[in-house]
This record gives sequence, structure tokens and C-alpha cells, in this order.
Amino acid sequence: MIRSSVTVSLVEEARGGPFVYWNGWEAAAKAAKSLGFDAIEIFTSGPDAVDRQALQNTLRDLDLKLAAVGTGAGWVKHRLHLCLPDATQRSKAKDYIRSIIDFAGPFGAPAIIGSMQGRHGDGVTLEQAKQWLCEALDDLGRYAAQYQVPLIYEPLNRYETNLANTLQAATDLTQQLAGGNVKLLADLFHMNIEEADIAESIRSHASSIGHIHFVDSNRRAAGMGHLDWSKISAAIRDIKYNGYLSAEAFPLPNSDEAATTTIDTFRKHFA
Repeated sequence: MIRSSVTVSLVEEARGGPFVYWNGWEAAAKAAKSLGFDAIEIFTSGPDAVDRQALQNTLRDLDLKLAAVGTGAGWVKHRLHLCLPDATQRSKAKDYIRSIIDFAGPFGAPAIIGSMQGRHGDGVTLEQAKQWLCEALDDLGRYAAQYQVPLIYEPLNRYETNLANTLQAATDLTQQLAGGNVKLLADLFHMNIEEADIAESIRSHASSIGHIHFVDSNRRAAGMGHLDWSKISAAIRDIKYNGYLSAEAFPLPNSDEAATTTIDTFRKHFA
């Protein structure tokens, strides 16, 4: 079953970024429930930034799920990623991601590696960066398996990473992994920049997609840009996707309107 989710950021250093809700996860959860979302996706500064028991109680009381937890604060706040030239810093990056896996896993939610994948440069070759990234994804995917959830790896557009920009490039990386517990995040904003045909790419990588960021061409709420939702929704249905469409979008013109537009578009094409 395809389910709806909306993002909430708890990272002040990321303010202005593409997250629908900002002012606390409790208020976001209540707003999400009132609009009919199935889940929230949290972007947190660290595993201790949220009271786990309080989150569990609130989600239970509202009949909501935790769709996923982002690791991007590891880069935005702590300046860590998996391809840094210093081995100690790379190790710290993996430890940070493990801590997010440990936070998300008991909720049945995966951790997402996006910006923390890093990039090559500053003395690190493309070959070396990809080797380090694959080693980390394999290790962290195996670690996530204890919670019976995959690790989610997100290819980003060319302005945010120079490692993997398309679903095919990400597949080429993950096919090298021995552990087999890494799935891809199909972010429709990044795909609008990098993919020749979004719907065809979704169909071609059906077995690899574990999470979708539901957002329009301009990083505003789905329905506020120029993506062809009839074609994209048909592709998502055709692959029998069984996961969340999670709104990682700017809160424009404000959070409530962005969330309302998202859920209206979701219902139009997926209800």
C-alpha cells in the first residue's frame, strides 16, 4: 500500500531547507494527523534530540507511523561525511549514522543517507570516494538489518554530490555491496534535474526503490510545480510500490498550505 508522509526538521542549522514543518515534532505530528497523513519523517540533529518514549506515545495516540529519519545533520551540523580524507572523521560519520539507525530502527523506520555520502575532491579521487562509500553502505546496511529495515541511500543532483546523481548510478554502486540491505531513495526533485524520463527510471529500478520523496520540480509541494503527476503516479503504481511518499518540500507559502497541497495531490493520484 502506498502511504503518505510529511517531513519535519528539528535542525536549526538547516532552516530554510526543504522541510514542510519546523517548529517541533509534536505540533507537526498533530498537523499531519489532522490533514490525513499516514506518517511523519524526521530530520533530527541527533538521536538524543527527541524523547523516544514521548515520540512513541504520540505516534501511537495519533495512529501515525515514523516513515524515516534523515542523517543529513551529520553534515549540516557536524560537518561529517563518508568520503572525508581523514579516517577518524569518516569513522565518526559512520558512528553518527549508526546512532540514527539505532534511533529509527525500533520504530520500524529506516535511516536515510543523502548529504552524508559526501563527494570526491580535496585530494580524494572519484575511485577512492566510491570505494569508501560502498564500504560504508555495506557496513551500515548490515547494521540496519538487526532492526529488519533497510538502509536508504539517496542519489542527489550534481550540485549536491559528484558521486551518484541518478538511480542508475546509485544502482551501479549498490550492486557492488555484499550485504544486500540497501535500498534507494527516489527523490523526484533530484530526478527532475538528472533523469531523462522520471517515470521510466522509476519503472527501470522498481526492485531497488525503498523510499520516495514526493515533491515537485521546484522543490515546492507536489502540485506546485510542473511535474507530470499522471505519468509519475502511473509508474509508481505500476511497480507496485509499497512504501511512503514523503513530502520533502519547502514550506511555501507556509507549512500548512504546503502540507495541504501535498495531501490533496496524493489523494488525487493515489487514493
